[in-house]
Amino acid sequence: MARPPPLQELPPGYTPPARATSPQIPAGSLKAPLWLRAYFQGLLFSLGCGIQRHCGKVLFLGLLAFGALALGLRVAIVETDLEQLWVEVGSRVSQELHYTKEKLGEEAAYTSQMLIQTPRQEGENVLTPEALGLHLQAALTASKVSWDLNKICYKSGIPLIENGMIERMIEKLFPCVILTPLDCFWEGAKLQGGSAYLPGRPDIQWTNLDPEQLLEELGPFASLEGFRELLDKAQVGQAYVGRPCLHPDDLHCPPSAPNHHSKQAPNVAQELSGGCHGFSHKFMHWQEELLLGGMARDPQGQLLRAEALQSTFLLMSPRQLYEHFRGDYQTHDIGWSEEQAGTVLQAWQRRFVQVSVRMGKGGARGCSLLLPLRSTLSLQLAQEALPQNSSQQIHAFSSTTLDDILHAFSEVSAARVVGGYLLMLAYACVTMLRWDCAQSQGAVGLAGVLLVALAVASGLGLCALLGIAFNAATTQVLPFLALGIGVDDIFLLAHAFTEAPPGTPLQERTGECLQRTGTSVALTSISHMVAFFMAALVPIPALRAFSLQAAIVVGCNFAAVMLVFPAVLSLDLHRRHCQRLDVLCCFSSPCSARVIQILPQELGDGTVPVGIAHLTATVQAFAHCEAGSQHVVTILPPRARLVPPPSDPLGSELFSPGGSTRDLLGQEEGTRQKATCSSLPCARWNLAHFARSQFAPLLLQSHSKAIVLVLFGALLGLSLYGATLVQDGLALTDVVPRGTKEHAFLSAQLRYFSLYEVALVTQGGFDYAHSQRALFDLHQRFSSLKAVLPTPATQAPRTWLHYYRNWLLGIQAAFDQDWASGRISRHSCRNGSEDGALAYKLLLQTGDAQEPLDFSQLTTRKLVDKEGLIAPELFYVGLTMWVSSDPLGLAASQANFYPPPPEWLHDKYDTTGENLRIPAAQPLEFAQFPFLLRGLQKTADFVEAIEGARAACAEAGQAGVRAYPSGSPFLFWEQYLGLRRYFLLAICILLVCTFLVCALLLLNPWTAGLIVLVLAMMTVELFGIMGFLGIKLSAIPVVILVASVGIGVEFTVHVALGFLTTQGSRNLRAAHALERTFAPVTDGAVSTLLGLLMLAGSNFDFIIRYFFVVLTVLTLLGLLHGLVLLPVLLSILGPPPEVVQMYKESPEVLSPPAPREGGLRWGLPPTLPQSFARVTTSMTVALHPPPLPGAYIHPASDEPTWSPVATSAASGSSNLSSRGPCPATG
Repeated sequence: MARPPPLQELPPGYTPPARATSPQIPAGSLKAPLWLRAYFQGLLFSLGCGIQRHCGKVLFLGLLAFGALALGLRVAIVETDLEQLWVEVGSRVSQELHYTKEKLGEEAAYTSQMLIQTPRQEGENVLTPEALGLHLQAALTASKVSWDLNKICYKSGIPLIENGMIERMIEKLFPCVILTPLDCFWEGAKLQGGSAYLPGRPDIQWTNLDPEQLLEELGPFASLEGFRELLDKAQVGQAYVGRPCLHPDDLHCPPSAPNHHSKQAPNVAQELSGGCHGFSHKFMHWQEELLLGGMARDPQGQLLRAEALQSTFLLMSPRQLYEHFRGDYQTHDIGWSEEQAGTVLQAWQRRFVQVSVRMGKGGARGCSLLLPLRSTLSLQLAQEALPQNSSQQIHAFSSTTLDDILHAFSEVSAARVVGGYLLMLAYACVTMLRWDCAQSQGAVGLAGVLLVALAVASGLGLCALLGIAFNAATTQVLPFLALGIGVDDIFLLAHAFTEAPPGTPLQERTGECLQRTGTSVALTSISHMVAFFMAALVPIPALRAFSLQAAIVVGCNFAAVMLVFPAVLSLDLHRRHCQRLDVLCCFSSPCSARVIQILPQELGDGTVPVGIAHLTATVQAFAHCEAGSQHVVTILPPRARLVPPPSDPLGSELFSPGGSTRDLLGQEEGTRQKATCSSLPCARWNLAHFARSQFAPLLLQSHSKAIVLVLFGALLGLSLYGATLVQDGLALTDVVPRGTKEHAFLSAQLRYFSLYEVALVTQGGFDYAHSQRALFDLHQRFSSLKAVLPTPATQAPRTWLHYYRNWLLGIQAAFDQDWASGRISRHSCRNGSEDGALAYKLLLQTGDAQEPLDFSQLTTRKLVDKEGLIAPELFYVGLTMWVSSDPLGLAASQANFYPPPPEWLHDKYDTTGENLRIPAAQPLEFAQFPFLLRGLQKTADFVEAIEGARAACAEAGQAGVRAYPSGSPFLFWEQYLGLRRYFLLAICILLVCTFLVCALLLLNPWTAGLIVLVLAMMTVELFGIMGFLGIKLSAIPVVILVASVGIGVEFTVHVALGFLTTQGSRNLRAAHALERTFAPVTDGAVSTLLGLLMLAGSNFDFIIRYFFVVLTVLTLLGLLHGLVLLPVLLSILGPPPEVVQMYKESPEVLSPPAPREGGLRWGLPPTLPQSFARVTTSMTVALHPPPLPGAYIHPASDEPTWSPVATSAASGSSNLSSRGPCPATG
């Protein structure tokens, strides 16, 4: 008895005779997974059928719900605050920032405005009087816009003077804090505004003010001893008039200038060596690194040349400006408020930047990305100020400029959004249009893209309603990324809907479509959501918000695709049934003739040619409407012939009789052409045909598999090497568009002035008075860090504790001198100096509320002991005295005490008990030591500095001092300490979650493991390619890398599911999976690329490099791995089939049933006893009336030349006929 052939030799559609088969049963122990999947698919089938029955209602309600959610965009908030965007949530930096704001408030003490000058010819020296003259000209012109600089600049350390006249004069003359190389020269006074008037002399300005001479002139009229001592301690001297003039020929160059009489230009390099000083030599020292860039020195360390100059203007904060002018006559009629103060500062900064840049361009009309120039006066001044052929260029920047960049970065480009969606509409419509009007789905493509657009809008609206703030990533990237991802499932459903099995009832078409593809759609969407939720593990607020928004948008897309889009397909099915044109559905289709494929029939006896294992017989019948009976009569011709199947590259394994009979109809001889709606030969080619006839046979050959494995192995190895090239970091120059003035400034600053202001903050919770040694040690450890700019050896450290101690030493020395000379006695300090009187009052303090004064302590104690520590019992009392008596020292220390010490006014002539009692400051909860970090070019430099600072604070913590570093390097670069750890954690968790999701929905851990393996390879390869492209690792690429796992599922799960649910050998199942999924996966990849294409038109290189390039590479990798590597792995390592066909050995298999009388008969020849031959017949019926409901229709072929009526009479019982009511005509 003959045995059935092995399973792998059977064609996929083979159906043996009913009596010879047993039902399909699960292979192995997969009954439970099959049952669960069948149950899930049954639910999807019921869902699809329900949607089809109520498609109109579902579509209306769906659009209504999504439209309502989209209205939430009206309350969307765009976040542009860097701290809110980039400081890690819940991190120690976040906690430290919260502590700082809790003690000092939300606002910084001042804002900075920077001006950098560089030569147009690289390497040119700027240490010349001409270059500094241009720098002065630029600063003067730029600062004379709108409000006067003197009114809004930051002034630190204004002393409290009892003399009203002197107080008013100081208020008008007190200089702004401007860090500039011009301060080494008399010309630096020109930047200081303000003037005072005294009778009998010209207006007093810093250009003609000699403080020493002025005090001599005012001495006879007022008691200025205290003010004189203040100036002497600050080492003001002659201020600016004692400094050399850049241009001695200037008529206003003061006679006191060192080069006034010689008329020789100063040696600029020599004057700038060691830095410059403001009006106070002691407290206002600007180091070289703050003023000069690109310095060169001789072997002895003397400054020779420099390539850049920098000036920094400090402005008030909005709150300070509001308080300063509150109640002033200049603002009383404009509704002065803190918001208006902020607007004034921002407008001034913008005009300053634009005027400076236009000057740097030699008066040419420049282009600003962010804001137009609002002042024509400023433009005119700028154009007149600088020669057209200037050899220098000016770059300006401010905190407002940075805010403007972030606002521009966060703006939605309506043109790009509309362009991207129109491009996607065109692609969807073109790819779904067909020559066959009944098969065309152009309108479905248009509706699908519009539905995805609405789903994206509704998802973003839901995010806004949930309070998730938008940011640049949301507005610049998410609309396009979500569009590309969402349209993928649209293509998948549309492809599946057109490939419904023959004979599927019309009312079950949508249910059958969801049953076959719903699992894939659910799996990809859930994987996307899980991926983005895992990406939210990255604790950067901007990226966490982006990830959550992406997950919610994907969820809305999933709901739209699974619930609303099937309703669109159902309506389109109704359109096709009514023979309406695609897109223009109001017009009827000209394709009136149709061919209906009847399911293959069981064959009878006959003769099969030897050597042909697969034959398809095509019998052509024509319908004729009898005029008398008003019935349709379907007539078969008296002849039928067997046609061998077309050549198939994979042989019998891939030939399927379930395909269209359109090609077979064209083989009928003796037919004539008829004007019908037929397709061109080129229109018959599609991606599925390419995958079946060319791609799969080539890919699944043994040598092709070996080449694929070798190539992908080499790509993986190369990517592992590329991964070692990836550096951490994200410079601000990467974010700002190239070719703009902002990018030019940032590039110059990064090259020449890589300095960062930081502070070492000490908290409360410990006793400052008894922890002085630990505080000094902490300062010493921090100062010894490699990145900290050292203090010049000739100056004391710039910290409040050193200033405070030195001040106490100074007044102690004055007291000792006055005591020794007898000017101060036990009971009086009237005759002593101001400092001696201060020490006298401080030495009396006991700190005891009952006995606050002890005169016996005047000679028995010292304010500072031999070890350099302040007496603990006098620490907080002395702090009050120092803060009130040394405002310049306090301002220079930038201590920012909290709680602030109480104000106390000293009068040495008042020796009453109340004046002797000095209120003690409250225990400190906040204080800080300022530092400057230098040489921070790469992220590794920042990380090294941060780790060193943290180690110093940790060591101080062991001594009981609670401290932390503060500043922009710690706010924005500390994330890199744990970024790679977060990245690996998120990737590992996501791969595990993806495995679980795939295993649960596919119910096959074997397949899930292969999918996860491919996804891990994609992530590693993407990471390696980033290294070769020079893309640095920051929080943004980390989010894309994490999301790549979910996006990669889109390219792999469809192929895996197609392989899992197919019968046959591994090669056969891999080929079938490619045939079924090649087209939708390719269309999905193309749609994703089209969605990303709009990112390439962004003004920001950052968007192009970090989003467009990375996501494009990810899409191409996904396409290659999903359609090339995964099929090969499945054909080698794929799981066994879930269902197989079991056959019984029976003679009935080889004994076909007896033929029916008068029927068409085929049979198995006795020459093939040991093999199976698959012989089927496809009956095609051409009807001119409308097609039957649910029929699988194709364009009709040509009519035969014979007469239906004559043939009917001659053929007798050998013809088949069918009757039914004749449709109404007319």
